[in-house]
Amino acid sequence: MRKSTRLVAAGLAALALAGAAPATGASAAGHPVDRITTGGQSKVATASDPHLVHFQHLSIDQGLSPDRARLVVRRIRELYTFWDTGDVRYLHRADSPAFVDRTLPTGRPQGLRGIEQASRTFRAAVPDLRCTVADVLIAGDRVSVRQVYSGHFTGTYNGARGHGQGVRFNAFDIQQVGARQIVGDWHLEDNMTFSKQIGALS
Repeated sequence: MRKSTRLVAAGLAALALAGAAPATGASAAGHPVDRITTGGQSKVATASDPHLVHFQHLSIDQGLSPDRARLVVRRIRELYTFWDTGDVRYLHRADSPAFVDRTLPTGRPQGLRGIEQASRTFRAAVPDLRCTVADVLIAGDRVSVRQVYSGHFTGTYNGARGHGQGVRFNAFDIQQVGARQIVGDWHLEDNMTFSKQIGALS
């Protein structure tokens, strides 16, 4: 099978799973399918699981098989549905029990326990926190993800109480996907913007 044909198959497999429309110029007639666009945030996904988030843009490695594309897309959607909802069931579907945080912040427990703690901390500050998955790039066993978090600071953070300030900031992850689940990541959050928005920094 030629590379362009494999890419079409992989892209269409992920397309069916993501419930998205192919980008301009992409079709099953042999044009590369390397980007998938939904144009919305956290919309209804598929009939089988209407709760998974969508991606706004998705690019898929040419060498990925349809089965592999389907698995990786599913795991990434599950992970960021966890960040969008705080529901730990999605985290445990997405991430391996042996998951390793390779940019572990000081004081955060390693593994899934640390991820759960981070989610609780943010949701204590921003109870209506939402995660929009803006850009996803899948290449080999690595997935680059840009997320946009938004909500209102109505809770507490580091002893400070919110007054409804709006928050909106970016985060960037590289997820490593193993045979069945995500096994590790590298991540960077725009904590300075978040801190300024809640009044912790001038």
